[in-house]
Amino acid sequence: MDITGTSAIVTGAASGLGAATAAELISRGAKVVGIDLPGGIEKAPEVEGLTYVAADVTNEEQVRAAVARAAEIAPLRTVVNCAGIGPSARVVGRNGVHDLALFDRVVRINLVGTFTVLALAAEVMTAEDPVDEAGQRGLVINTASVAAFEGQIGQAAYAASKGGVHSLTIAAARDLSSRGVRMMTIAPGIVDTPMLGSVGEDYRSALAESVPFPHRLAQPAEFALLAGMIVEHDYLNGETIRMDGALRMAPR
Repeated sequence: MDITGTSAIVTGAASGLGAATAAELISRGAKVVGIDLPGGIEKAPEVEGLTYVAADVTNEEQVRAAVARAAEIAPLRTVVNCAGIGPSARVVGRNGVHDLALFDRVVRINLVGTFTVLALAAEVMTAEDPVDEAGQRGLVINTASVAAFEGQIGQAAYAASKGGVHSLTIAAARDLSSRGVRMMTIAPGIVDTPMLGSVGEDYRSALAESVPFPHRLAQPAEFALLAGMIVEHDYLNGETIRMDGALRMAPR
């Protein structure tokens, strides 16, 4: 799909995967609305072609406003959901049972928030005219994780939320197929983003060495490049692509 002169939405656009993806889509001719929390937007640099909109992906009213803003700029054709959190907690740890409110928060942001943006954006996309003879109207790319398949110790909430994103892919693709909207998911491995936090260099090196090949952390630009390739490849639909250097996560 040629996205020149169209609008796109990227969530989590102020940093990491979202920032790189916004830049990639802009380079391909799209005008991007970047959704993030106010604190993230305040620290983010100004980028030509990128309009930031402060919104919580779990807030329907705020997401509707962001989608409407994108549709005002140009026909909305692309959405890439990158917003997410990944706190660590065992089901039963030294301090007792997993904080149930934390579990709910992780699932609400990573899964419910992803679905909220997907659904409200798809509603607008399906009202647009098709871009080609096949009847294509748009594309949504979600972000899962290898944790969806091999959740590690302390990742119960994160793995459950990302597993839900993975499972959503084929169901949403089938739901939207008659309306010309494609649905894809990327499941990255270990990416060098702010979500890694302030881990030490020794631990960072160990993470890199755990990747079969190449022996390094993935870069946000590589995620963004894959998203751009999915945009252009019209036959990709209903699938989760692992971007992990052949990594299969051990229990810890």
